[in-house]
Amino acid sequence: MGDVLGKVLVVDDDEVIRQLIAVNLSLEGFEVVTATDGEDCLERVLDVMPDVITLDVMMPRLDGWETAQRLRDGEATRHIKVMLITARAQDDDRRRGMGIGVDAYLTKPFDPAELIEAVGELAAAARGTGRGPGR
Repeated sequence: MGDVLGKVLVVDDDEVIRQLIAVNLSLEGFEVVTATDGEDCLERVLDVMPDVITLDVMMPRLDGWETAQRLRDGEATRHIKVMLITARAQDDDRRRGMGIGVDAYLTKPFDPAELIEAVGELAAAARGTGRGPGR
């Protein structure tokens, strides 16, 4: 299969968006695992141990804000790179994300190339390789 660029846990309650993100990242060479919401993410994260987690903000059961906060609070998960993906692009939303310690912020609707580049940079940083997808 060649070199995997990194492992990504894609978390979104919208199946269409979840699959769109997963397919785009898989085609680029990432190993992708999906979760349907924040609770599902937290239940799976220790088994998956991803380099990067993409988190939708508006989800049932446990939203992206609370999920990101719990990931940052966890000893075993605080190092994982977290990218929030949301339609909420106001400055205070960005400040809230940065306050939690989120590594990146992508606004819906997004360009798949922008997603791939951002995830690639985070995965490279997580793996210490300093390079994203082959560009």
